[in-house]
Amino acid sequence: MLPTNRTDNEETSSVTDLLDRPIPNRARPRALIVAVAAAFAPVLAPATAQAAGRKKGKGAKADTCITVGSDETLTLTETTTATCLTIEEGGTIAVPDGYSLSLTVNGVETGSELAALTDGEGGATTAIAAGTYTGIIVLTVAEANDLTYSTLTFPFRQAIYVDADGVDESKSVPSDVVGGTVTDTAASDITLLSNGEAFNGLYVTGGGSYTLTNPKIAFDGNGRCDFIGYGASVVGTGSGTTLVLDGANISNVGVVRTAVIADATANVIVKNSTIHCADGVVPDEYPASGTGDTRYMITVPWMLGISGNVRATNLLGAGTKASYINSEISSEKWGALSVDGGSYCTLTAINSTIANTGGEGYGSYAIGNVTEHFLGCTFDVGDYALIHWGASAHYGDSTKSAVSALNTSLSLGLTSAELDDLPVQSTTIDAGRFMVMWYAAGSVAIDGGTQVNTGETTFMCKAVAGTVTVDGSDGAAINSGNGVIFQLMDTDRPSSVTVSGYPWSSETIGTYTEPTGSPTRSSSWTTTSSQSTDAKGTFTNIALTGDFYNSVWGGGNASLQGQNLSLSFTGSTVEGVISASTAKHSVSTITQTEYRQISEVTNTPSAVVNNGVLVTLGAGSTWTVTGTSYLSALTLASTASVAAPSGKTVTLTVNGTATTITAGKSYTGALTLTVS
Repeated sequence: MLPTNRTDNEETSSVTDLLDRPIPNRARPRALIVAVAAAFAPVLAPATAQAAGRKKGKGAKADTCITVGSDETLTLTETTTATCLTIEEGGTIAVPDGYSLSLTVNGVETGSELAALTDGEGGATTAIAAGTYTGIIVLTVAEANDLTYSTLTFPFRQAIYVDADGVDESKSVPSDVVGGTVTDTAASDITLLSNGEAFNGLYVTGGGSYTLTNPKIAFDGNGRCDFIGYGASVVGTGSGTTLVLDGANISNVGVVRTAVIADATANVIVKNSTIHCADGVVPDEYPASGTGDTRYMITVPWMLGISGNVRATNLLGAGTKASYINSEISSEKWGALSVDGGSYCTLTAINSTIANTGGEGYGSYAIGNVTEHFLGCTFDVGDYALIHWGASAHYGDSTKSAVSALNTSLSLGLTSAELDDLPVQSTTIDAGRFMVMWYAAGSVAIDGGTQVNTGETTFMCKAVAGTVTVDGSDGAAINSGNGVIFQLMDTDRPSSVTVSGYPWSSETIGTYTEPTGSPTRSSSWTTTSSQSTDAKGTFTNIALTGDFYNSVWGGGNASLQGQNLSLSFTGSTVEGVISASTAKHSVSTITQTEYRQISEVTNTPSAVVNNGVLVTLGAGSTWTVTGTSYLSALTLASTASVAAPSGKTVTLTVNGTATTITAGKSYTGALTLTVS
């Protein structure tokens, strides 16, 4: 319940708190330091004659004080103003079917309270909480904007509603818009504030084009579904829709109180902006283990090895585009940039900072054949730069030619002056644990001067055909914190469990159990030649220090007969162990309590069973073997070599027979390289 007996001064103080609250330090974005407009008054004033003729909210009534008694229902049929409002416990304010109700006090949307998730409607509806409110009170009766996701309907309420004809005040809450100017095509210097629940800021749809310049948006309170954007600061959705944010400061606190949503083929462009979203308090009725049912999912699935209940952005729908230029995007945990629930979308970040401030989380999430571009970006993330569920991702420099090409292909709308002002930068990735974790087949390309620094293993691949290509010609480098560059392993992700008797269809209460014994050799799997399902790494003109392991069991384990790790080096040096292995967690079972043990394994080099390791040393490459390594194939170019550390020697056996390592030759079978 909201505090009662509010005064004008107390309400104004809460507005300042929303805008000036601190952002936790890990990679601290620019703090939101903004001025609050002195007068809290509606400012939606479409400038065109066409807009002026559109249907507006009904006329205001200047009641001084409104009281709704216990067990009393007050039905409003038009927007109403007052100087005080009291709703006693059990009292209700209602509006006719087809309309929504929003309360603002001194220009701040407030009082809205979501129903329980278990109410049979997804808990999507809101009511004005009991209490006493004083100040400039506006109760807005607006036309409904009910939107369906799967089997649930979400009754959107938004400060500004825009469609192809411009601003529609009949679906807007003008009293939440403070300062600045608003027209049919653009708004500038406005402030949007909310400490209620599931209220949206700007909603652009239906092929409309809109530019929002220098807005200050601060929402404090829970949203409900970031797979449609219920409670998000800004939403751009629908075919032909273009939404541009320039110079935005968005700071949200709340469960799935997302900052930016792009959906349904829209083109959303964010530039020169700062975005941060911090966790809220999860409703009591939500399952403690969480759910993967996206209708209800409001926390990150713990099986990803992370926690959190809000991601800063989400990209949805088919063919949707979201681009972030010269901006700072951060979440406390969970994720900064997400593509989830979409297909064939494009996510782009240029000269931007992508961060988690709470020590856990990812920089970006990729699913549904998405294409992701990161040029000249800085990542400071708790766990992963990328969680990969089937995509193509590129990390490189923001060269003039590369940025210009994206400007054209993605319709970014950057002017010649803006392109000239963007400095050429290399990408830097600082990840607390891993750069990439693959859960589905897909590619990652790293080039330019990209610097990759991980606290643990750089590339983590969970028994899928993940591929990485690294070109060090322009200085790209990889630094692994635990000395492992590539880990191919069986998935240790516990599964969701189907449940009944709840609104959600599943709960994430599965358990991972470490296999015991030894893998059984598959008679149908070939380890000595490349297969279409191999995980692959291609490295060119780079110096690498670290190990590469393949610990996949195969032999029918999890329906996987086997999987190979194929590695190719050209003009490169690699110093470390490259081997089949046996990987072990430090615990034999992983439940939600041990969620941070996901992906945490140690390797013991072991003979190949169903986990082939194929190494090709191309022209000008040298592998310095630092420990016993088990391979299934080794190919050397005429100018390639295998060496041992200074003062040691390396020997090769093939199927148990000592064999000289000769440049220009290939070897297959049970290969063991030993250093002595």
